[in-house]
Amino acid sequence: MSDKNKVRTCLWFDGNGEEAAKFYVSIVPGSTIEVVSGPVVELSLAGTPYMFLSGGPQHKLSPAASIVVRTSDQAETDRLWNALLADGGEESRCAWLTDRFGVSWQVVPDALPRLLGAEDREAAGRAMQAMMQMGKIDIAALESAFRGDT
Repeated sequence: MSDKNKVRTCLWFDGNGEEAAKFYVSIVPGSTIEVVSGPVVELSLAGTPYMFLSGGPQHKLSPAASIVVRTSDQAETDRLWNALLADGGEESRCAWLTDRFGVSWQVVPDALPRLLGAEDREAAGRAMQAMMQMGKIDIAALESAFRGDT
């Protein structure tokens, strides 16, 4: 472990941490598995360091902690969303989902914080109301709500 990665978030898996690490590295660009040492996998997801521990059933993952991934456009949002839901994931609301390993994710297109944080608070409120009705974020629908299209 390098000095720049002295701090890592550790996620506890029920025996499948290495499988999860391999899957995440395959779908998140710029990601690598750094070290596999028994039940411990050190990895980087798009430059953010993690440690996955295949510790067993004693502890469960929870939506109280989630991995947030920013996406640049609808195509990237759709690709990542669909990959994370594959093979048993569960969609939630407002950009949230839980993958088949039990990890909660937020797939957040760059447009979402831009629209919600706009100086025009009325338009931002319309975008917020539209987002509250979504699972996966639909950028075109958000922008339409922001503009006040009917």
